[in-house]
Amino acid sequence: MATTIRLQRRGAKKKPFYRVMVADSRMPRDGRFIDMLGTYDPNYDPVKIKLDQKKVNDWLSKGAKPSRTVSWLIKQVKAAAAPQAETAE
Repeated sequence: MATTIRLQRRGAKKKPFYRVMVADSRMPRDGRFIDMLGTYDPNYDPVKIKLDQKKVNDWLSKGAKPSRTVSWLIKQVKAAAAPQAETAE
């Protein structure tokens, strides 16, 4: 089974809200999913991104392939976490 990490659209018309999901690549965008990894809300400035990094890394190690947008979201979360880790030391 080929799994992908992709966005599932929620929210009202013209007010999108997305969930970051792990799903079988054959399932429809808003269809059945395996696991929920976080959320992405582009309605705010700056955008709100919440990801469970432990789950994301676990699924990536299992061979799940992220979509282009989800890859960008993962990079954004890692970049935001890096300065915080440096100041904690």
